[in-house]
Amino acid sequence: MIGPPFTLTTGEAQPLGAHWDGRGVNMAVFSRHATRVEWCLFDETGEHELARLVLPARDGDIWHGYLEGASPGCVYGLRAFGPYAPHEGHRFNPHKLLIDPHARALLGHVTWNAAVFACANDQDSAAFVPKCIVVASLPPLSQRPPRPGTPWRDTVLYELHVKGYSHSHPDIPESLRGTVAALGEHCLIDHWKALGVTTIELMPMASFLDETDLVRHGLSDYWGYNPIAPLAIHAPYLSSGQAREMADTVDRLHEAEIEVIVDIVLNHTAEGGADGPTLSLRGLDNATYYQLQTGNAQEYVDDSGCGNTLDPNEPAVIALFHAALRYWACEIGVDGFRFDLATLLSRTETGSFDADAPLWRTIAADPDLRDLKLIAEPWDPSRHGSALGAFPAPVREWNGRYRDDVRRFWRGDASTRGGMATRLAGSSDIFGHGGRTPSFGINFITCHDGFTLADLTAYATKHNEANAYGNRDGTDCDWSANGGEEGDTDHRDLLVRRRRLRCAMLATLALSRGVPMLLAGDELSRTQRGNNNAFCQDNALSWVDWTARDDPLRDLRAFVTQAFAWRRQWRSPRMDAFFSGTAPSAHPDDKDIRWFEPSGTEVESTRWDDAGKLGLGALMTLHGPAAWDPERLFLAFNPTDAILSFRLPAPDGVQSWCTVLDADSVQQESASVHLAGADVCVPSGGLLVWVPHRLP
Repeated sequence: MIGPPFTLTTGEAQPLGAHWDGRGVNMAVFSRHATRVEWCLFDETGEHELARLVLPARDGDIWHGYLEGASPGCVYGLRAFGPYAPHEGHRFNPHKLLIDPHARALLGHVTWNAAVFACANDQDSAAFVPKCIVVASLPPLSQRPPRPGTPWRDTVLYELHVKGYSHSHPDIPESLRGTVAALGEHCLIDHWKALGVTTIELMPMASFLDETDLVRHGLSDYWGYNPIAPLAIHAPYLSSGQAREMADTVDRLHEAEIEVIVDIVLNHTAEGGADGPTLSLRGLDNATYYQLQTGNAQEYVDDSGCGNTLDPNEPAVIALFHAALRYWACEIGVDGFRFDLATLLSRTETGSFDADAPLWRTIAADPDLRDLKLIAEPWDPSRHGSALGAFPAPVREWNGRYRDDVRRFWRGDASTRGGMATRLAGSSDIFGHGGRTPSFGINFITCHDGFTLADLTAYATKHNEANAYGNRDGTDCDWSANGGEEGDTDHRDLLVRRRRLRCAMLATLALSRGVPMLLAGDELSRTQRGNNNAFCQDNALSWVDWTARDDPLRDLRAFVTQAFAWRRQWRSPRMDAFFSGTAPSAHPDDKDIRWFEPSGTEVESTRWDDAGKLGLGALMTLHGPAAWDPERLFLAFNPTDAILSFRLPAPDGVQSWCTVLDADSVQQESASVHLAGADVCVPSGGLLVWVPHRLP
């Protein structure tokens, strides 16, 4: 860091943020309503303010200056001058040190002192807020391993939390546990490759804060959906403290043919509502960045449920979003994004959904972004709600209908066969329009939000007492069942049935058309003890418990490996087309899918919602070139509490069937063979899959 005297020249208005060019650092920041912006320099500890430099130039709404001799490692913050007039939407206060929204690294953390809050006081906040750090650019992607480029039809997603995933892993060096670097260790890569995972989806990686309410209760924000600097990697996730660690980890994963998607939170910030802290955007230009209530600019639109909502129709906001996406994709090197509460990024000023919203247009116009894997969470907590199936191509969507219908079916709810069949077949009711295909839906049964797979089979109600909200937080509708005993049990028969149900649901996921997503730890029956909203549990309740390995009732790795290996081998589950229910002209009696009652008769159109009918059989047939035998799979689903007998179908050319997947077993070598037309018992909560048996 250079010393005084510090002399600024005008510099350039682009790019925004602090950028080192080899000779000095250019600083550029947006503020439409400020009257002056100061660039504040600190020593390397961030504790001593060395200088306040007025940015000398303004081009439109961009304030900028250039400091020759400054270099990476320079520690800084911003102060913005202007009106403090909340009734007009303005909350300028130069006593508040502000985080550069384009900062790529932060030093320190927020201390919840009165000085950081938005009230019009003259307490200086510099001692209580993070400082920004100038960083050098990372190596260009052209000098790094290429992206795997896995097609959507072959993609298997795996959602994980960076800290919780490796924190307790015995084979990870202690110094790396809970960090990004751990994700590049061979033991984890080998684990994902064995399961059939092609793409890991990381929960929020950008810098985030603990909410004041959590701090008062001795808790912290674990999930990370409380962002403050969208380009800065959350410092505790970096063992080295350097963003290069993330890029190097992405490179190692790419060398192993594993893609990396990051969950990015662009809909709100950690500054909260009107009584929240002034940390960045609120102090730089509150009226521009945030949506304010019409007729009452002192209050924020809170469609996010987190106190504020960024304005997705404001060009300055889109510019920030675009810069964040380009940094993660073009410098860190990730393969795509999952957009948290993506409907809030697509709302017009009236709240209606706009598939042609500015963000999606910006991405579509950027050749470095438009071909990445883009996934929307297609709902938000506002009154406007879900837009499932409405996002523009090429955006894919988390399919919450899949989760709910599959859960309800396997719970044994009445009148759920139709929903189950539709989800298994690719959700044509949601995505069968506008040239879309099944791969536009991300199928999942569990994700970070809600019960884990183990808890889905062990708890009938949520148990969120540890969250300090009196068990009022979290959904009351998990579509779960405990089998007759809540939580832990010593009854082996119940434990075996719970395991069988978990495997049946995992097999359903593996064999459904669409893109499957697993939740990290479900293959080890990870439990949160019935907590379905563990966002504030940074402890063993949330961390993956690797001691479950080789516990025969908890360790499902072999079954997951087998189920997804079959998915890779068979073409039908990966076909990116909807079933037609018709047969090719050369095989008029061979429809691509047929649905059966356990008795062997085909399901009548009037019986799909029959409350007394729960068991379901599905015969999938895929014809290839004339010389090929058709690929046939017969699936039997029994969500009832009793054993069901299923009659095996007898399509042309099939004399017998071989069991290849059984939710009760992973021993392929002991697979049984049954004649076509035979009756086979499927246990309670069980799923079996057969293929035609061919003699050697």
